Amino acid sequence: MSERLEDIAARMTATGKGILAADESTGTIKKRLNSIGVESTEETRRDYREMLFSAQEAMTNHISGVILYDETIRQKAKDGTSLVEVIASSGAVPGIKVDKGAKPLAGFPDEKITEGLDGLRERLDEYYRLGARFAKWRGVIAISDDLPTWGAVKQNAQALARYAALCQEAGIVPIVEPEVLMDGAPGDHSIDRCYTITEWVLKTVFQELYDARVSLEGMVLKPNMVIDGKNARKASREEVAEKTVRCLKATVPAAVPGIAFLSGGQSDEEATAHLSLMNAGYDVPWTLTFSYGRALQAAALKAWGGKQENVAAGQRAFAHRAKMNGLAARGDWKEELEKAA
Repeated sequence: MSERLEDIAARMTATGKGILAADESTGTIKKRLNSIGVESTEETRRDYREMLFSAQEAMTNHISGVILYDETIRQKAKDGTSLVEVIASSGAVPGIKVDKGAKPLAGFPDEKITEGLDGLRERLDEYYRLGARFAKWRGVIAISDDLPTWGAVKQNAQALARYAALCQEAGIVPIVEPEVLMDGAPGDHSIDRCYTITEWVLKTVFQELYDARVSLEGMVLKPNMVIDGKNARKASREEVAEKTVRCLKATVPAAVPGIAFLSGGQSDEEATAHLSLMNAGYDVPWTLTFSYGRALQAAALKAWGGKQENVAAGQRAFAHRAKMNGLAARGDWKEELEKAA
């Protein structure tokens, strides 16, 4: 008897836990490893991710799921255990990124469409056999004075909905990720412009999900926070929290079990602080949690530095960030806790 989508989604959005995004493409992980002077090979990529997934304290107490890349879901740890089993043994749900990346959208200068729908049904069946119980697809929405266009919003929302329906058919919970880019060019938009566009994008996405007959109880939303552009940062943490919650209340049905934010261009501590303020200050119908990549990994990557003797140090750094975000997911994070560490 396979597990119900609602139950998997509930595990993914368990109180005080969040999702580790470890689905960097081979190109992105190469940049991360290069930054610490480590050559990116299949083995170094495996060693780095194994260090994270086998960090007992972080994984057991603060991580509810892990998004994997195609290479990683097939890899084994040094002792021969599959990495999927390492993740599952901590109680976290293994997941998989299934999109093929954002490519230029024909006819729409400076806008993108995410590819990967062709053959997705067959790929999902294989990933299910490999142990994945949720998937992720990211649609990217450019924001400026004239962007996005309706055509780009509509096509990305449709792709997200088609992907989500295929996931549910395969017994896999879809993470639906429409990201209004904080750090895209020119990055000088105000927080109010971000609110307007995020509201429009989310309304469109949920209309498409409804039309595609996607069960809202068996999905997780991964949106951006409502925040000003990376080159125009003025909004206070309180304003980001207030406007993000207001925007979500206006667009996201209460049937959705959880919302796991992306960190998208924010610093580690900022992403944590914003999440904590939302949980501490507002009453909402969904679990508000995190699905962070760099904001969970940056400190651990540095501490590890590619050296076997630094694995424990890397795991401690990961555990600290996971714990801080776990507290934020309950509304209990305090700045002093960062200093104490």
